[in-house]
Amino acid sequence: MPERYIGLISGTSMDAVDAALVESDADGLRCLGAIAHPFPDSLRQDLRRLASPDWRGDLDEYGRLDALTGDLFAQAALSLLAQTQVPAATITAIGSHGQTVRHRPDARPSFSLQIGSPARIARITGLTVVADFRNADMAAGGQGAPLVPAFHQAMLRHPEENRVILNLGGIANITSLPASIQSPAQGFDTGPANTLMDHWVRHHRHEQHDEDGRWAMAGQVVEALLTRWMADPYLGLPPPKSTGTEYFSPAWLQAHLAACSGVSAVDVQRTLLEFTAGSVVRAIETHAPGTDRVIVCGGGVHNGALLARLQTLLTGCIVEPSSRHGLDPDWVEAMAFAWLARERMQGRTGNLPAVTGASRAVILGGIHAP
Repeated sequence: MPERYIGLISGTSMDAVDAALVESDADGLRCLGAIAHPFPDSLRQDLRRLASPDWRGDLDEYGRLDALTGDLFAQAALSLLAQTQVPAATITAIGSHGQTVRHRPDARPSFSLQIGSPARIARITGLTVVADFRNADMAAGGQGAPLVPAFHQAMLRHPEENRVILNLGGIANITSLPASIQSPAQGFDTGPANTLMDHWVRHHRHEQHDEDGRWAMAGQVVEALLTRWMADPYLGLPPPKSTGTEYFSPAWLQAHLAACSGVSAVDVQRTLLEFTAGSVVRAIETHAPGTDRVIVCGGGVHNGALLARLQTLLTGCIVEPSSRHGLDPDWVEAMAFAWLARERMQGRTGNLPAVTGASRAVILGGIHAP
């Protein structure tokens, strides 16, 4: 019999909770429907303050936001069920990634915090919830990220093609899927994708994102600034590695801009786009040479200027959206956490140690009964 799962995730933009309903059977996994459930402005602003590295709030504020975010995620799941007209009783479980507010893989001890109370999601929806996916991997010595490469491998590996799956979220990450099954998948965060571009366009144009990269392409690359960014130590670290908006933050951007005064806002945006493209290309050329095809997902797939730069720089390989392979690029991560919930409920491991650096494969996530 087929099983149905819901995957919930919110990225660094905090513009919406992505919710995907998937059905799994012997023939594979299908997406039955998906929605982007918007954040209230006040909650988004509070969460952005909480996620800032210089947040100095108290535990009462953290607890309040954890509860409110859990309520929002629950409403996203209920809205998805209402839209698809799928009875809640047919859902095996919800996989909720939550909203990351801290990711410290290099701390001692390492930790990762995702906000959005799974107990409240379970109570409101009446469904079993699997959550807290990252910390089991970290307890086994891993980075706790990226976790989606296991889903990429299950859905997109091809025996005759060396593929890279590129997720352009707030942070860019790649999954290298060699054609040979003897070669393990690799995956890691390459650096920023949308997070700094979105921050800059919000600050200067009061828009949530740079539509199709049009504003960026009205500017010029500032080579001195690009050289500084491409020399960032993170880019030179060997995998396994992961990063987040705690590192590639507005403060990081301002510190670099202070050393290159007089740069126009539009030229900064253009250079940020080039930095995203350049850091992704360096990662692929260094760690996945011989790639035949780059399959792109995440919000950045809608930035035509960014995809055009990637195709220009990645000579000899095809760059295309995941939609050409049956996966809507907007919902791949939400589908991945539905899939990870399935793996947890069936008692299977969900991490790839070659990707995260964990000492072994482990079962991910805790189960919260309604």
